[in-house]
Amino acid sequence: MITDPRSLIYALLQNVRQVIVGKDEAIELALIALLCRGHVLIEDVPGVGKTTLASALARSLNCSFRRIQFTPDVMPSDVTGFTMVNMSTGEMEFKPGAVDTQILLADEINRTSPKTQSSLLEVMEEGQSTVDGVTRQLPRPFMVLATQNPIDFVGTYPLPEAQMDRFFLRITIGYPTVEEELDVLDRYSGQESPMKTLSPVCSAQEVLHMQDMVGTVYCSREVRVYVATIAAATRGHNALQLGVSPRGSIALVRAAQACAVLSGRDYILPDDVRRMALPVLSHRLILTPEARMRGMTAEGILRQLLDTLAVPGKQA
Repeated sequence: MITDPRSLIYALLQNVRQVIVGKDEAIELALIALLCRGHVLIEDVPGVGKTTLASALARSLNCSFRRIQFTPDVMPSDVTGFTMVNMSTGEMEFKPGAVDTQILLADEINRTSPKTQSSLLEVMEEGQSTVDGVTRQLPRPFMVLATQNPIDFVGTYPLPEAQMDRFFLRITIGYPTVEEELDVLDRYSGQESPMKTLSPVCSAQEVLHMQDMVGTVYCSREVRVYVATIAAATRGHNALQLGVSPRGSIALVRAAQACAVLSGRDYILPDDVRRMALPVLSHRLILTPEARMRGMTAEGILRQLLDTLAVPGKQA
């Protein structure tokens, strides 16, 4: 068993690099979410590798994996499962849904109805699914990797605030550079896709062990005050209609813990909080209509707050 989280992350990073070129930051953020028992929203324009990133991470883990393509006709029962009468026995029988897995790829999640989107709320928050009054625990580790296109509004349903708040962090991938795109063309111009050559590099038990280790990282009171101050500043900002929830504050501390582990420390520094603030918090913020009209963004507001608020241990 791998006991060093950095060795685990490096092995996973190297594996995913075989199919994703030049996007180490996006890969590392996905791995941080995995170590923190979090779920990931991969949001970017079509064709930059959102589904490829999710699939490559799933293939790199020796865990069960399912993919569900969200469309307007997908029903909640397709996600959580349903009960039906077994005609041969006359008894009620449960038919598992897509969530009966360890790694779930929810592809183009904003193309399905709000009713179907809401079927993931309990699953993402509590790691369980309730169907017809019966609650079933999902296998561990459990992770949802969801993708959506930010600029395609035709036939889409925006994710509600409660759903967005359940995503541990949001990742954007971005276009490759010319050199990176040449590398992509070289890798994908052969007869066999690089994805087919990926094999698992760690087991479910190793992931669970690393998740437990992340929770032991020390977080001082000064750092906790810093996180709470950031959250409070978003709630009182006149350009924000909705600020960071306590769930978001907890996620920021957990992400900072994982960031510290990857740096070889057993304690959090304020820089860990600053590094993880944008991917963990920005998608949880809702701007006022006036702020949107003025061209402001959640990321810009967060950067301004981080530059303005006092950092523990640093002189003004």
